[in-house]
Amino acid sequence: MQYIAYCRHSVKNLPAPGPDAGTMGRVPVPTDRPPVDRSLLRDDVYRRLRDAITDGTFAPGEQLRDGELATWLGVSRTPVREALLRLAQGGLVVARPGRSTVVSSLDDRATRDARDVVAAMHELAVREAVSHLTAFDLDSMRDAARRFSDALDAGDIDAALRADDELHSVPVTVAGNRAAATVLEQYMPVLRRIERVRFASADGRRSPDRHEELIRRCAAGDVDGAAAVAFDTWHTLPTTAD
Repeated sequence: MQYIAYCRHSVKNLPAPGPDAGTMGRVPVPTDRPPVDRSLLRDDVYRRLRDAITDGTFAPGEQLRDGELATWLGVSRTPVREALLRLAQGGLVVARPGRSTVVSSLDDRATRDARDVVAAMHELAVREAVSHLTAFDLDSMRDAARRFSDALDAGDIDAALRADDELHSVPVTVAGNRAAATVLEQYMPVLRRIERVRFASADGRRSPDRHEELIRRCAAGDVDGAAAVAFDTWHTLPTTAD
C-alpha cells in the first residue's frame, strides 16, 4: 500500500506532458488487483508448518529458523514468525526468545493434558450436535468412515488421518460451539503424532468399530451414548510413541 501511495503521489507531481508526449509520462498503477488476504496466508503457513511437524518432516529437537522456513515456503518472515508463535502456544514447538525455536519432544505430560482436553471437547460437541444432525450429516460421517477404513487397509496413514478428521469435524461443525472448536484447533495437532502411532498399530484396527458405533448412536439420537463413544475414542489414545 505504501508503494501504491508513493506511485500516486509521483503521478500527481509529474509535470504535465507536452502535446507529443503521448503516454510516456504515465505510471501504470493497477487498480483492479484484489488485495492479498493476509489471514489466509497466515493460516496456510501455519497449516503447512504444523503438518511438517506432525508428519515427521521436522523431527523433535530440530531447530527451526524463520529465514530458512520463509525461503522454503516462498513467503516473507512475518507469517512464519506468526505461525511459530501459534505452534508454540499449542505445544508443537518450544520458542526461546532471542535464541532459537525447536520442535518439541513427545512429552508424556503435555500429550496427556492435550488428550484429556480434546476428549472432553469432542464429547461436548457430540452431545450438542446429536439432536441437530441431518441425514446428510450422517451420510457424510459414514462416507468418511468408509474412506478411513479403506485407507487403513491400504496402509495409507495420511489418508486415514484426513478421513478421521472429516468424520469428527461433522459434529463439531454442527454443534457450532466456537470455544470448543478453538480449543480443538489448538490442541489437536499435539495428538497428531500419537494418532499416527495408533493407526499404524493393532489398536488402529479397532478404530473403524469405534466410528461405526459413534455413527449408530448419533443416528439413533442416543445423546449420552454417542457422547461417551466420542470421549472414549480420544481418551484411549496412548500418550507416548513407544
